[in-house]
Amino acid sequence: MYGPTVDEQTRCVHYRTELDVIAIRYVCCDRYYPCHLCHEETADHPARPWPASARDQNAVLCGVCGTELSVNEYVSVDACPHCAAAFNPGCALHYPLYFE
Repeated sequence: MYGPTVDEQTRCVHYRTELDVIAIRYVCCDRYYPCHLCHEETADHPARPWPASARDQNAVLCGVCGTELSVNEYVSVDACPHCAAAFNPGCALHYPLYFE
């Protein structure tokens, strides 16, 4: 995990509510970051969103159980399909930063 995390469930200094338990694997560097701000502040390159043609690739990590989800899986659920940890619905506002 890269960026300024604050706990083992992928919360960061920017987003740390009970529901902020995912990290995004950035296609540009193949590294997991808790959020777009963490990537912006600590990566040495600009972020690139996952291309629409790669939505079947694992790109989201549940910070509670460690399950990796594809983009398609993640955007179609409100909670982890493995451990039922609820995801922050507000993250959908940032989908254009992460996924085409």
